[in-house]
Amino acid sequence: MSDVPGAPADLLRSLTRAERLLSRRLGAVLADDALSIEAWRVLCLLADGQGHPMSEVSVEASLPPGTLTKLVDHLVDRNLVFRRIDPIDRRRIRAYLTVRGRREHARLDERVKASIAELGITEMGLAETSEPGTPPAANLVRQLDDLIGRLDPARQRVHADAAGPHR
Repeated sequence: MSDVPGAPADLLRSLTRAERLLSRRLGAVLADDALSIEAWRVLCLLADGQGHPMSEVSVEASLPPGTLTKLVDHLVDRNLVFRRIDPIDRRRIRAYLTVRGRREHARLDERVKASIAELGITEMGLAETSEPGTPPAANLVRQLDDLIGRLDPARQRVHADAAGPHR
């Protein structure tokens, strides 16, 4: 895309291509359980057990609210997710994993981790940016989260709100 290696266009192309290929790979892993990548993103977000407002789930899963509602309805029908009114702000609906949802997330998480491990990401050389004692894949995730935070300041507010009194 550019004559200069490392140019912004190269970063965008590389991140987009990596996301699409990784999504395709993980989609194949999840297909055995009839789960989409979007459903997996929702399960991963809810796996912390805190419950999340649907607006936050929409942002984190990169889905418009209407599409998210249909997806969560499907997950509710499969007894993986349930919804409750937020006890502090009764205008908000929070989503949680069911007991079955937690079991399924843990089982699928092992399969997803195994698929990613096959890629050798845990051995990637990120020495110049790695923190001592932190696995390289964790450093890559941290760096990407930092980049996302710089590109989407609203995300910082969503996470700050989630950590506030609504928990």
